[in-house]
Amino acid sequence: MAAFTLGWSDADGRPYEGNSGKGVRPAIALLCAEAAGAPAESAVPAAVAVELVHAFSLVHDDIIDLDERRRHRPALWKAYGTGPALLAGDALLALAVAQLAGSGEAMNYLSRALVELVQGQTADMAFEDRPWRGPGAVTADEYTEMTLGKTGGLLGAAAATGVILGGRADLAPRLWEMGRELGVAFQLVDDILGIWGDPGVTGKPADSDLRRGKKTYPVLAALATDGAAAHDLAALLQAGAADEHSVRRAAGLVEEAGGRAEAEALADRYLSSALATVDDCLPGAADLRALCVSLADRIH
Repeated sequence: MAAFTLGWSDADGRPYEGNSGKGVRPAIALLCAEAAGAPAESAVPAAVAVELVHAFSLVHDDIIDLDERRRHRPALWKAYGTGPALLAGDALLALAVAQLAGSGEAMNYLSRALVELVQGQTADMAFEDRPWRGPGAVTADEYTEMTLGKTGGLLGAAAATGVILGGRADLAPRLWEMGRELGVAFQLVDDILGIWGDPGVTGKPADSDLRRGKKTYPVLAALATDGAAAHDLAALLQAGAADEHSVRRAAGLVEEAGGRAEAEALADRYLSSALATVDDCLPGAADLRALCVSLADRIH
């Protein structure tokens, strides 16, 4: 089941050659160690740990969100059942912790990321029960704060543990913050792709986030405006955008109200801040910088 989750085998355990994910988090750990002046291999335990935590989080996320597809294949819970999938996710987490058990400082950052991930996921779930607009509605600022934990924490841990194992523990606090900011940019791009992305690239149906009624940043930013498009969008979402026509209309209204442009602009601001930290702490880290930029270029 772990091999299936990591994209190494099919559901029957036969070797499988397919999409095993982007590998962003382990790449950041290795590149941070290398930029700190150490061999990339020195950060392999950190790279393995963050990728296993990421895999664990996806297994549990798919169960929580009832997502049936992951990377163009059935989600783990659809392939094996909910109970076995939960246990497989727990096993991945246990293996991740074991990777950094010998480095207390690195383990502190991984533990911190896990707490932030759970807090962020909890907030994300709580958002589902709040209104789209008016008293009690989720604000764009709340969403950004949630994203710093849910997505940013693990990217922060990847960067911090990478420099720690690379011999530059003094850089860890700033690289932790860099990763968290990069995580916000990364999530905002995912939010944009969740509405306007190509299913052949994302592996999920077009408009998947709107169909599920997820409160993502482009939608919240659009609803925060005061024009006719925002009012029409609120009415449409409150009624439930379920069929193809209403979902496409909702996507159009989000863009018309400025939600997509605001999400792109905010992603650029967080990316710029993250890159400034990279340039200051790890000058000459061209590969790390290029990877960070590539995460935002997925919408272009």
